[in-house]
Amino acid sequence: MELDKYDRALLELLQDNCQTPLRELAEKVHLSTASVQRRIQKLKDEGYIEATKAILAPNKLDKVITIIVEVQADNTKTPDLHALKESFSGPEIQQCYYVTGDADFVLVLLVPTMERFQVICDELFHDNPNVKWFRTMVVLDRVKATLDVV
Repeated sequence: MELDKYDRALLELLQDNCQTPLRELAEKVHLSTASVQRRIQKLKDEGYIEATKAILAPNKLDKVITIIVEVQADNTKTPDLHALKESFSGPEIQQCYYVTGDADFVLVLLVPTMERFQVICDELFHDNPNVKWFRTMVVLDRVKATLDVV
């Protein structure tokens, strides 16, 4: 599927607020409501829109500590990497990236307390024979957080 200017405009608008009514989207991109609805469905079907979610305020939900963790695997054979990726999918892990450089993974966690983070460290890192080392950074202030692509 080749994206045209209307598709890109819709993606940008939906990325900003996915609850914008269809008629308002249609007015902004100068198409009919039915056309906008068909285009959005096609963007979903083709995988351009993976999900529609609300962005929540972590501090309002007792997830007051953001921690970034770099992890180096001891063994990078495919089955071992798949096992690590699977283990890095828990509810406190907001994001997980398989990366190049000194670390193999970078994780972003949201936790309510340092005590909970200690439990996670034991479960995911200390007790995992395929974790060579890990390094943590506690976030002092969230300067910018976005999932924007377009």
